[in-house]
Amino acid sequence: MTQLVTRVGDDLAAQVDQLVADGVVESRSEAVRLGLEMLVDRHRRAGIAAAIVAGYAAQPQTEEEMGWADEATRRMIAEEPW
Repeated sequence: MTQLVTRVGDDLAAQVDQLVADGVVESRSEAVRLGLEMLVDRHRRAGIAAAIVAGYAAQPQTEEEMGWADEATRRMIAEEPW
């Protein structure tokens, strides 16, 4: 396992220590590990979202392709026993 060494401000260290005291994480190391995992995951998800948006921008759906969804919605609403 690779070891990373970093410095943080006193306020952030105190907040991490409070997370440990509150039982949110078991240690400072676990807090740092979780934070890095969340940062990496957020970046990965943002890349996927950007690719999806770019795909729809490059080839938007047509009215014909979306028409079925509107019709299905109308049928579902009509079937409700209001």
